Amino acid sequence: QHARGTIVGITRGTTDAHIARAAIESIAYQSMDLLKAMEADAGLPIKELRVDGGATINNHLMQFQSDILNTTVVRPKITETTALGAAYLAGLAVGYWHDIDELQQYWQKDRAFTPAMADETRTDLQKNWNRAIKAAQAWAGE
Repeated sequence: QHARGTIVGITRGTTDAHIARAAIESIAYQSMDLLKAMEADAGLPIKELRVDGGATINNHLMQFQSDILNTTVVRPKITETTALGAAYLAGLAVGYWHDIDELQQYWQKDRAFTPAMADETRTDLQKNWNRAIKAAQAWAGE
């Protein structure tokens, strides 16, 4: 019922910048958990992740997302695709566009982020994330 969170692994040397970076990287870790569940359910690997939304302008986050997933992450030129999708649906509804295939020409890639992290580093980071999740669950009494 109540929002809860933990910050684990801090030391006296931890700065505001470390905490901000961890908060940003937690977005990638949470996405990783979700995408792993999707892969398991579908029985198919995710070969490319197309992203959208305001957070995608953060190059560090996008590179880290690519690294932690070991998957190419592609950011479009227009990142606010929720609003764009609504406009496309409205255009389709009134006959401005005839079908979805006609809309594909408008999607343009801004940048692709490719994995650059060593496998051992990725594995260690994922293990630490899972340890942090277990610690948070234990703290919350779940």
